[in-house]
Amino acid sequence: MDLSENAKIKAGGQGIGARVPRKEDARHLAGKGNFVGDMAMPGLCEVAFLRSPLAHARIQAVHVPSEIAEMVILRQDMAGAKDIVAASTLPTYQESAQPPLASGKVRFVGEPVALAFAPTRAQAEDLVERVEVDYDELPVYANVWSALDAQEHLVHESWHDNRFVTLKADKDFDTLAAQAEVKVTRKIELSRQCMVPMEGKAVLAYWDFQVDQLVVVSATQVPHLIRTGLAQFLDLPEERVRVISPDVGGAFGYKCVLQQEELCIAWLAMTYRRPFRYLEDRREHLIAGANSRQHHYEVTAYADRRGRLLALDAVITIDGGAYSVWPFTVGLEPGQAVGNLPGPYDFRGYRCETRCVVTNKPGFVPYRGVARTGVCFALELLMDALAREVGREPSQVRLENLVKPEQMPYVNVANKHMDGGDYPASLRRAMEMIGFEAVRERQRRGEPDGRLIGIGTATYTEQSAHGTSVFAAWGTAVIPGYDQAMIRLTPDGGLEIRVGVHSHGQGMETSFAQIANEIIGVPIERVRLLHGDTGQTPYSSGTYASRSLVMSGGAVAIACKQLLPRLRHIAGHLMGEDPAVVALADGHAHAGQKSVPLADIGNAWYVNPQRLPADVDRAGLEVSTGYKPKVDTGAFTYASHAAVVAVDTETGVVEILDYVVVEDCGVIVNPMIVEGQTIGGVAQGIGTALYEEMQYDEQGQPLASTLADYMLPGATEVPAIRIDHFETPSPHTEFGAKGMGEGGAIAPPAVLFNAVNDALRPLGAPELLMTPLTPRRLLTALAEARNTATPEAAR
Repeated sequence: MDLSENAKIKAGGQGIGARVPRKEDARHLAGKGNFVGDMAMPGLCEVAFLRSPLAHARIQAVHVPSEIAEMVILRQDMAGAKDIVAASTLPTYQESAQPPLASGKVRFVGEPVALAFAPTRAQAEDLVERVEVDYDELPVYANVWSALDAQEHLVHESWHDNRFVTLKADKDFDTLAAQAEVKVTRKIELSRQCMVPMEGKAVLAYWDFQVDQLVVVSATQVPHLIRTGLAQFLDLPEERVRVISPDVGGAFGYKCVLQQEELCIAWLAMTYRRPFRYLEDRREHLIAGANSRQHHYEVTAYADRRGRLLALDAVITIDGGAYSVWPFTVGLEPGQAVGNLPGPYDFRGYRCETRCVVTNKPGFVPYRGVARTGVCFALELLMDALAREVGREPSQVRLENLVKPEQMPYVNVANKHMDGGDYPASLRRAMEMIGFEAVRERQRRGEPDGRLIGIGTATYTEQSAHGTSVFAAWGTAVIPGYDQAMIRLTPDGGLEIRVGVHSHGQGMETSFAQIANEIIGVPIERVRLLHGDTGQTPYSSGTYASRSLVMSGGAVAIACKQLLPRLRHIAGHLMGEDPAVVALADGHAHAGQKSVPLADIGNAWYVNPQRLPADVDRAGLEVSTGYKPKVDTGAFTYASHAAVVAVDTETGVVEILDYVVVEDCGVIVNPMIVEGQTIGGVAQGIGTALYEEMQYDEQGQPLASTLADYMLPGATEVPAIRIDHFETPSPHTEFGAKGMGEGGAIAPPAVLFNAVNDALRPLGAPELLMTPLTPRRLLTALAEARNTATPEAAR
């Protein structure tokens, strides 16, 4: 029986496509979540870190008062702990060795130099304040340009320059660029950001004497990977390490790498055989937490007179910070940038050089969207500039350049295998929802309050659930393969699901239950998901890259399908019917007018086996299996966003009047979860566009250390976001699903900048091309326009 047949008889509407409220919300709304910070253990010591006040300096000496020496740890004390080294097979890649505590020199403000432990965090902080460090300052590389120019005193002395890696692509560029009638160049910048999850880094570790095992409880997205990393860098057999990830208060990529603090806390528990915990505070997160997003683009479009793209040329410079993270390496960002810059457009000439530069800042970590926010920002601003150059509406130029549905499946100029969809239709629908013609008429009339109205659009693709072949090409230290799932029918008809991915807000406890309900018919309230514990779950490389629903959800679907014939066989025997006519729904097996509850099937196997058929499958009522799509180059989600803004030319304030999203993530398991993810992503994208920036001075000092300095959008800054769905099933995945967790965050910077530039165009203001679009930057552009003798007239 296939899914469509099962859907005809299922009751309750809990399967794929149902708007089922999230199961996990009940405990969180009642304050019953279980986070690392909620845990208590006898003898638990809290840990504080002494962090470097300098961005680049040699450590000459560390002075620890003798009376506190037993509670203070330096790098030389950490016998058995190795530096974190993330290997890569990318050509030109240079490895960095990140010590758990600074050794020999410090490379960014906030790098941990020493740690202290005590019964309370306050006492531990008092201890580290008594430690004194003698530094010999070195030249500071606070930006990529000074780092590229450096000839000596490199960030990593053994390197030949300050570049992590340089990647290049070239496909028919010279031939097609030579045919162009129009050439448009822009320099575009995406500023540095922090991730700012509600819960920062959090790790507790202890020694379990019963099983002689190190247990690390960490707020991580990737418990199985962290287990592998801790075993590697603590020189422990992996079976002697167990990683548990409890409830996680947001992550966005920040928690998908091995953190220095995780290694330190694990080493303490291994060494002292007692429990230790570290909780990152907000100041530590902003100063020393990994940064992301900082890209510099010089991009050129080559096109015909109508704006039809022929070729694209780009030099992308990425500020990678001081260290390459394990396991994905800093090479992931430039790899994604060079591969995803062409986006959803149909052109055949491409040249790109992407260089990732080491600087004296915290190391670069993947952040929701992983390079795609930057490349979408650069390409979509360039598309608007191209449209202005050829004198056409930007939306019309986009529509002519987007890959058409009849071209699908489509392999683009960067060898991305787009699996299906109607990109132009999504843009047309977004323009319809935003009321494009009405907005243009409103612009012509003018606003009573004098503000300027602008409209912006952008379309992007999100390569989701990409697997072995893609990550192998990026040369990461760990390559994802098969995700596994184990399912078990309980004696009373419930279902247990075990997966190796872990949720940090995606609603997996609900969506995975819906997949099981669709196939086996178990009511979702009777489905229990166990995840986040390497001691109790099958292996997965974890939750990142919009992969969990496709990969682990696919494994759950396959496992349920494998269990289904066993259930039907026993049910048919109990009802005296041919198993071929048995269907499962609403917690029962049905055959015509007869039915038996799943509880009877479970009871027959576990409790009353005398009721079983003689030829019962002795594999029982549990299944463990692995899954990855046969084509693992990714399932391509796409979306078009549109926004209307009002710009106050006196204050520089931008108000978002309307924002719409038309997205296609394949077959939707739970529209409520998809929409929640989209809204959250758009809110983060608004932060990137208008508010968030981690600035550094010329000495590498971070200029924001609290949320009074580092601006985030709040409820009043995020409009009511309207969403429409297309559903183009992926031909490569179970039930046609595609990932979409990163999607909402990709387009907003491009959409909002295009809208503001559209609003300011009648004034002849220079284009705004650097995030965030602050009032100061906007007013500066307006002042420049006023100082121009003959402002450029709007075309």
